[in-house]
Amino acid sequence: MSRIIGIGLALALVMGGAAVRAQESVFSGLARLEAETSSITDSRRGVEVTLSLSQGVPYRVYTLDAPPRLVLDFQEVDWQGIGAGDLIAGARVKGLRLGQIRPGWSRMVADLDAPYPLEQAGLEIDRVSGRATLKVALGAADSERFAATAGTPALPGWDLPDPKDALAAVPVGVPGEGPLVVVLDPGHGGIDPGAQEGELTEKALMLQFAQELRDELLRAGGFEVVLTRERDEFVSLERRVALAHWAGADVFLSLHADALSGAQARGLSVYTLSESASDKASAALAERHNRADMLAGVDLSGKDDVVADVLMDLARVETQPRTAHLAQALIESFAAHELPLLSRPLREAGFSVLKAPDIPSVLIELGFLSSPRDLARLRDEEGRARIAAALRAALTAWRDADAARAGLVRQ
Repeated sequence: MSRIIGIGLALALVMGGAAVRAQESVFSGLARLEAETSSITDSRRGVEVTLSLSQGVPYRVYTLDAPPRLVLDFQEVDWQGIGAGDLIAGARVKGLRLGQIRPGWSRMVADLDAPYPLEQAGLEIDRVSGRATLKVALGAADSERFAATAGTPALPGWDLPDPKDALAAVPVGVPGEGPLVVVLDPGHGGIDPGAQEGELTEKALMLQFAQELRDELLRAGGFEVVLTRERDEFVSLERRVALAHWAGADVFLSLHADALSGAQARGLSVYTLSESASDKASAALAERHNRADMLAGVDLSGKDDVVADVLMDLARVETQPRTAHLAQALIESFAAHELPLLSRPLREAGFSVLKAPDIPSVLIELGFLSSPRDLARLRDEEGRARIAAALRAALTAWRDADAARAGLVRQ
C-alpha cells in the first residue's frame, strides 16, 4: 500500500499534476523550505513529517530498507541554511540529510530508528498564495510490511538508459591510437558533501580541481576529457562507472581529499581495486566512500552482487597490470614534481567506483583536509596547478608505455 501511495502521488504531480503545472506559469525560482512551520515529529504510532514550501513542486515519496530510510525527492527545493536540528523534534528519526541529487532535483533522506511503513502522503497548495504543505505519515513499526513496500519507484525518465544499450555503441579503441579518453570523477557532490573542514567541502574542492585538470589536459593536447559531474549534484557510484563506459574511457581517475580527525596523515596517495584492503586505514576509507550511495538514499538492493561478482571476469586479467602501471606512473610523477606522498602511497581497497573490469581505474587522494599543509596546497591555485601538471605528465608517460606494451602483446 505504501509503495502505491508514493508512486501514485509522484506520478500525479510529475506527469499530470494540473495544480502544480498551473503554478509553473506564476512562480519562478526554487521553492524554499520554511523551517519555522516545518517539523519531523514522533506520532502516536510512527512518524509525521510536515514540510512548508514557498510554492508547490513535483515530488515523490518512498522508503528504503536495510537500514530503514524515508526518502523525499522534489523538483526543486532550496535547503540553504537548514539542518537536521531545525526540523527533527522527536526520537524516531535519528539523522537527516538535505541536498541536490541530480540537476533540477533535491532530496531529503531521513534515517529511521525502526521500519515505519509509509501510510499517507499529500501536498496541499494554497490557491491564493501558492504556498504548499507536504504531509507524510509513517505507521507503526512493522519489518515485514516495510520490507514488502520499500524500494525506489520506477518513474519514466528518472534513471539512466540501460547500460547494455549504451555500451553497444562505444567503439573499441587501440592503445596509442587517437586521443586518450580520460574520465575525471570529482568525488561526492549534492547531498553528499564528503569530508569537511570548516566551510570547505571535499565535493566543492574536487569539482574545482577536476575542472582545472581538464583544462590542463586539453591545453596539452592528445586528450579527451569527460567529467562525471559538472556541478554540485549527487552521482551514484554505479552511475559514475556507467558514465566512464558510455564515454569510451581509456582511464578513470576518481579524485578525493579525505579528512581524519586526530590523525597526522598528510600527502598524496593512489588506490587500486582489491577485495582485500592493503591495511585497516584503506579498508575504513573504502567503507566511507562506498556508504555514500546509501546515505544519499540510493536503493542498493541487488546492485553490489552484480558489481562484485560479474565484473570480476577475464577482462581484469588484462586491466589489472595496466592499472598497476598507471598507479606507479602517478606516484613517480608526484615525486618528480616534489609533491609530498603518504607513507606507503600505493594502496589497495574495495572501492566500488573502481570496479569497471575493462578500464584502468584508480582513486587518488590529493591530500587530507585535516592536514594544514595539504589543505593550504589544495586551496592554493599554484598548489593545485602543480598537482595537475604531475597528473598530466603521468598520463602522458603511461599512455606511451601502455601503447608500447600493447604492441608487444599484439606481435
